[in-house]
Amino acid sequence: MTDNPHVRPEPHVSDFNEPVVAEFRANGGRVGGMFEGGDLLLLTTVGARSGREHTTPLGYVRAEGRLLVIGSAGGADRHPDWYRNVLAHPMVRVELGTEEFDAVAVPAEGAERDRLFDACVRAEPGYADYQAGTERVLPVVALDRVHQGETSGVANLADKLVEVHAWLRAQLAAVRTEAEAHFAGRAATADGGRAPGLDLQLRQHCLAFCESLHFHHTSEEAMFPNLGRQAPHLAEALRRLTEEHRTVDRIRGELEALLGDLATADPERFRVGLDRMTRELEAHLEYEESQLIPTLAAIPFPPAAPAR
Repeated sequence: MTDNPHVRPEPHVSDFNEPVVAEFRANGGRVGGMFEGGDLLLLTTVGARSGREHTTPLGYVRAEGRLLVIGSAGGADRHPDWYRNVLAHPMVRVELGTEEFDAVAVPAEGAERDRLFDACVRAEPGYADYQAGTERVLPVVALDRVHQGETSGVANLADKLVEVHAWLRAQLAAVRTEAEAHFAGRAATADGGRAPGLDLQLRQHCLAFCESLHFHHTSEEAMFPNLGRQAPHLAEALRRLTEEHRTVDRIRGELEALLGDLATADPERFRVGLDRMTRELEAHLEYEESQLIPTLAAIPFPPAAPAR
């Protein structure tokens, strides 16, 4: 336990994986033993039931410009825990070599899944043996990077705020595009059933947006007291922003509730919620940028290390 509620505990690593994770981090992603010579990454997920972070070493394949992992579980008849975790919490952290970044975990569906799985088998034939050993369809999960290529231009907290806001806006726009495609595809099916190949993608991106927005607001509110002491003229703006967080968070919760069963979600109710979220969020982000950017521009990011 920690006295600071905003400091998260170290992710759990199983006894079996602990030496692999330690060797990976000590040697820039290179490990020996049964993983020697293989392409390996570390995936940190949030437990579907526990809410605790877990780190798992996984083989990966690059195909069609995407970073892919397979829920093989050695050919077992049960999906691995990390896969069930990403269905509940799509935002994950990836360690690849010496690099670390956030990503959205998006399982592929239908023909896309089959095509990507074939590409993975061509790269690593052992996946075909795992699939042959179980009736379970092995999930293929793309790890879509967050903020790719942007962080290098961040010099202060204002830059970081703009970067995060840009990603939130882009993610919300992607959710809208995918939602329209999903509902159009569903309406076009004769029995009104599922629009193939899109349900999970829409669900994961929408959940990732909701999780990121909640984390962003929680992080801001942890920062607001100190910012208010440094810049007393922001007191009214910080109070208003905190109130707006409650409104946006309520709408976010409504959208998450609609994702419970996308196949039967009411299109108009979903659109109304999304439209309301978009209006509220855009007004909130614009106000926040107008009020905070001048002050945050003077605060370096990442923060300087304390003097010894």
